[in-house]
Amino acid sequence: MTSSGGQLCYVDAYARSAEARVVAVETGDPPLLVLDRTVFYPGGGGQPSDRGLVFRALDGRAWTVRAASKVGGEIVHELEPGDGDLPVAGDAVRADLDWARRLALMRTHTALHALCGVVWRDYGALVTGGNMEPGAGRMDFEFERMSSDLVDAIEASVNAELAAAREVRVAVLPRDEAFAIPDLIRTKVNLLPEGIAEIRTIEIVGLDLQADGGTHVGNTREVGAIRVTGYESKGRINKRIRISLEDPPGA
Repeated sequence: MTSSGGQLCYVDAYARSAEARVVAVETGDPPLLVLDRTVFYPGGGGQPSDRGLVFRALDGRAWTVRAASKVGGEIVHELEPGDGDLPVAGDAVRADLDWARRLALMRTHTALHALCGVVWRDYGALVTGGNMEPGAGRMDFEFERMSSDLVDAIEASVNAELAAAREVRVAVLPRDEAFAIPDLIRTKVNLLPEGIAEIRTIEIVGLDLQADGGTHVGNTREVGAIRVTGYESKGRINKRIRISLEDPPGA
């Protein structure tokens, strides 16, 4: 069985590869694989799951991981059908991420938190939804009105915060301690089940602190700049802002 110690995405977002043992294999369409250690993020909170490869140490045989999900506390790797014979329980393997994709998702996720932090700080608007793909994303907020001038001001403020090179910190707190933090939940509806004893938080120091389970860069300077690519009404008080990442710093 995997454990929090073996689910490296939650403790080290920069881990690209992990040596592991196969715990279980389920044949089917698609085949499913459970490892005792993994770097794959299983998706959640609007962030898609990781993709990559699993290599068997014995012979270098590779299988494509096309998605991952969390089932009963375990991270389950969904293999590409038709990749041939499957690994077996006990096999020594190496799990490798599609790192370029993961890094783009990390940068995008941190950019969306910066957007959320600016909108909450400057306008007090709650989040009503969000989603992302590598390099682009959107967030929905409780705004009654939105204009091009307002969106331009938000874009400029977000880029100023990203350029400020703010540290991004991960912490895991007891539930009572976490919920004592003002405005920890920025969504209109609290999506955290009652049974969760510990809450993982992401803090952009000096800007934003939220409950979050995804992967992020370690400093906002790694995001670079964002561009607002559009905005639209999704109802009387729900407004959507779409963003994309500019080229990463140093590109």
